[in-house]
Amino acid sequence: MNSETYHIPALLEQCMAGLDIKADGTYVDATFGGGGHSRAIMQQLGSEGHLFSFDQDLDAYRNRIDDERFTFVHGNFAFLKNFLRYYHCEQVDGILADLGVSFHHFDDAERGFSFRFEDSALDMRMNKNAQHDAAWVLMNYSEEQLADVLYLYGELKQARRMAHAIVTSRSSSPIGTTAQLLAIVKPFIRPAQEKKELAQVFQALRIEVNHEIDVLKQMLNQSLEVLKPGGRLAIITYHSLEDRLVKNFMRSGNIEGKIEKDFFGQVNTPWKLVNNKVIVPDEAEIANNPRSRSAKLRVAEKI
Repeated sequence: MNSETYHIPALLEQCMAGLDIKADGTYVDATFGGGGHSRAIMQQLGSEGHLFSFDQDLDAYRNRIDDERFTFVHGNFAFLKNFLRYYHCEQVDGILADLGVSFHHFDDAERGFSFRFEDSALDMRMNKNAQHDAAWVLMNYSEEQLADVLYLYGELKQARRMAHAIVTSRSSSPIGTTAQLLAIVKPFIRPAQEKKELAQVFQALRIEVNHEIDVLKQMLNQSLEVLKPGGRLAIITYHSLEDRLVKNFMRSGNIEGKIEKDFFGQVNTPWKLVNNKVIVPDEAEIANNPRSRSAKLRVAEKI
């Protein structure tokens, strides 16, 4: 499997410009996937530069780069600081994270990330060794918990009715496949918006299964510790909850997005925004890579 079929990197040129790569710098690609962003970073590094690329999915390991300036870290970027310390690296010049799911995951029926494969088991774990999959969540969460997941992470207006239908259905038979879940939620989905809303259902479950919001918060907090002054943080998000979190963090320097001001009324923040306006793909990129259409890139520099 080549890296192009695994995943086409979104906003590639804009990411490289945002990172402002130094030839002798040390960088982190927190979401290696098919390695597209990593390869672009490597092309700009000299003999003294180094790249650490993280991915918790061993499928991504097959795409690793054979170069002594490259280290593949088989782990979750929630543990960014600890892994860097393990490799005797205290601080880096730039961190990139593309929070999208690789094409490979959507296109692999066995992984259960897509509603296109009706016979698929409802898995959705990025790390196949993780304890709980999507089927477990559907069978064990309370109605209130399921409603919260569908509403907060899927932004679904019918979240409560869907959650009630899931709990009612599971009392008579287990929910283990995509087809079974589709049969339960489709009555609450507008036919004109079917693909979009089904994608939102699956997105919500995936975010919950992989604790994606908590993991992002951990990584953001650690980015402040591991970036050198003048180092850049570039993050691509794909839905409003992630984007709002990143936007608030880059403006305030804290996860809550709480703006603190000094005696003179100046905002106290460890970041300088590199792009005040969010960067999105142009029409040409969307035509070439339709899955990039919801990508949003934000870049900040540590003061």
